Amino acid sequence: MTTMTDWQLVGDIGGTNARFGIAARGARAYRDIATYEVANFPEFGLVLDQLMRDIAASGLAQGSPAAVCLAVAGPPHVETISFTNSSWRFSRDLLRERTGALKIEIINDFSAVARAIPVLTGADLEQIGEGHIQTDAPAIALGPGTGTGVAALAQGPRGEAVVITGEGGHVDFAPVTDVEVEIHKRLRARFGRVSIERLLCGVGIINIYQALADYRRQPAPLIHPGDVGAAASSGDDPLAREAMAIFFAVLGASAGNFALTFGARGGVYIAGGIAPRYIELLRLSDFRARFLAKGRFADYLSGIPTFVVTHPGIGLLGATIPLTE
Repeated sequence: MTTMTDWQLVGDIGGTNARFGIAARGARAYRDIATYEVANFPEFGLVLDQLMRDIAASGLAQGSPAAVCLAVAGPPHVETISFTNSSWRFSRDLLRERTGALKIEIINDFSAVARAIPVLTGADLEQIGEGHIQTDAPAIALGPGTGTGVAALAQGPRGEAVVITGEGGHVDFAPVTDVEVEIHKRLRARFGRVSIERLLCGVGIINIYQALADYRRQPAPLIHPGDVGAAASSGDDPLAREAMAIFFAVLGASAGNFALTFGARGGVYIAGGIAPRYIELLRLSDFRARFLAKGRFADYLSGIPTFVVTHPGIGLLGATIPLTE
């Protein structure tokens, strides 16, 4: 085993899990170190302390990292990093203090997914529907997990890759079918404004399931997203199956909207923790049909491929790749 002395620390910090790896400086590959559950650490500094102990115990790296790049589920450009779906807070000064690194970079978690797009291979992807990648065109990274992430990858004037970061998960939800209109009514009564993240995340599965049950006048005994997904996958629960079908239809419609917005002929890449887990339900749903259902622009979208990203460490992979945001 070779011990690295010139290395960087990379992390992918979501609302549920914090994943970390190490990489040689300049490398485009990382080694997993640890995954920690956010709920087990009241403060971010505590998980950093545990991480540095675990790195030292592994023998894979020596001394302090030269650089740290963390992908976070929240706005990355503020002085104090906070998370949309967890109570953790931290500053760049805290990272320097706990890790000893001089160079600190914070990026959005879906910016990390977008960074990784050029190095993904066929083994990392499951294509849904038809279409072919246009390599010089923009691409979109989109995905439901603890929240909903969106980022774009484009080319700069010298052909360099540029990541465009935003908060696309918080755009308005636009219902299309009569059932979605009824779901929207119920979510609007609960939340006021209804963004796509109210539907396209783990909690969003429950929101759909409960609103659908109310509309159908049926009981809704399931309280965890994984239980709804499992019940839908087994085929024994029609309500859960319909809820997941609506979830993936809304995901497809949203993916089509972002593809039109960015002209994403380089492809749409669905990441996050949910789509890869239920890829068969996604295939059986109206995901691709709703992606294409944009009236006069259906033909335009038909050439754009949609993929589910199956790479297990896409956020960490992206954090190892230096690009301009």
